[in-house]
Amino acid sequence: MLDAKQCVLYSGGAAGTEQFFGALAESWGIEEVNYSFEGHQMERKRGVRVLTSEELALKDVSLTYVSKLMNREYTRAPLFRKVLQSICWQVSSGNQIIVIGAIQPDDTVKGGTGWGAEFAKICNKPLLVFDQPRDAWFVWQKDAWEPVSDPVIEHAHFAATGTRFLEANGRQAIQDLFSRSFSR
Repeated sequence: MLDAKQCVLYSGGAAGTEQFFGALAESWGIEEVNYSFEGHQMERKRGVRVLTSEELALKDVSLTYVSKLMNREYTRAPLFRKVLQSICWQVSSGNQIIVIGAIQPDDTVKGGTGWGAEFAKICNKPLLVFDQPRDAWFVWQKDAWEPVSDPVIEHAHFAATGTRFLEANGRQAIQDLFSRSFSR
């Protein structure tokens, strides 16, 4: 088990998954860093780290590449680009990436959340996904998702992102993950 007081959660503070992770982190005494940028809608106010335009540019991504990688078309809106860049900051900061969402048949995770999972794969970071529709945890193993029972957070510096539509089973999965992973 990890000592909660020695841990840092990197996230984005958005409604749903990130908000819930942040609230749990706070209750466990875990430090929180929520990456944001001008114009970003956040629910969490603790540990906000506002990225400058220059910092966002350091994590710029080709929307054409991301769209092709994710097998979907993403908007070209500047706000969406900043969201993707801030997700890159989250993933780069964490030594383990945890995502709540839905794994699709093409092995990507649904929605904008999926970019966090794909970037974790590209960076070769340990990646753990709770698939809400299947009510199960999966870990990425080089080129495929493998089911995993009772996973734990293994790294003191971890990143968490996920769906805005966090369901009861997702909340329970996160609570159980914290209970298995941290000592107070």
